[in-house]
Amino acid sequence: MQKIKFILLSLFLLILFSGCQTIKQKTNVIVKKENTKLSQYIGKTVNNLQMDLGKPDEDFKNEKGNLELIYNTKKYGILCKRRFEVDTNSVVIGFVSNGCF
Repeated sequence: MQKIKFILLSLFLLILFSGCQTIKQKTNVIVKKENTKLSQYIGKTVNNLQMDLGKPDEDFKNEKGNLELIYNTKKYGILCKRRFEVDTNSVVIGFVSNGCF
């Protein structure tokens, strides 16, 4: 009886851990795709960004004096926040993406 419990518990844990690894791999692929998509705007003007993504939900100057544009969307009830940093020459120099898939 002890051996059967041990085998069933081991099998359950093996399935559980392999499922978690699969989810992590899928998440990494999605994050990589998102970063590739958004990195196309690096070095482009703010006009190119706004032609594709529209008017930002928020914009402000950060502590460096650069403009930050924030785009918020929701998918499956999860907030997706994309933030782009634009220098004084109106060129996109960086981005951060949180919760987007």
